[in-house]
Amino acid sequence: MSRILAIDYGQKKCGIAVSDPLRIIANGLTTVPTTGLMDYLERYFREEEVGTLVLGLPFHLDGNPAQLYPEIQALGKQLEKKFPGLVVAFQDETLSSVEAQRAILESGVSKKRRRDKTLVDKISAVIILQQFMELARNGR
Repeated sequence: MSRILAIDYGQKKCGIAVSDPLRIIANGLTTVPTTGLMDYLERYFREEEVGTLVLGLPFHLDGNPAQLYPEIQALGKQLEKKFPGLVVAFQDETLSSVEAQRAILESGVSKKRRRDKTLVDKISAVIILQQFMELARNGR
């Protein structure tokens, strides 16, 4: 079975998470500069079999799309063209950064490490991936 890769997209950097081959467990993989995202994905896809890529879609609490929404939609189309056969899906990422910060705080990570935005981005990608896999298991 192929892996699922999730991206918490940002203007400066992207958090990336990946499932195990059985699509049961989500793990934080890395954080990459947004300018290097495509190069990173090309390298990763050469080494690992990924069948689905999930992009987190940002919404405001009132349900309206956030500022990055159109950019992420365009990225999805670009990825479909660049990687034929890859399923590109979207997952609501509302409050994923808040959940990530809470998870980091509850895990006992040092105050200095909690300020590391790359950790928040990576954990946000894990949350996006977990939500996607849970919805898929429940017949979304």
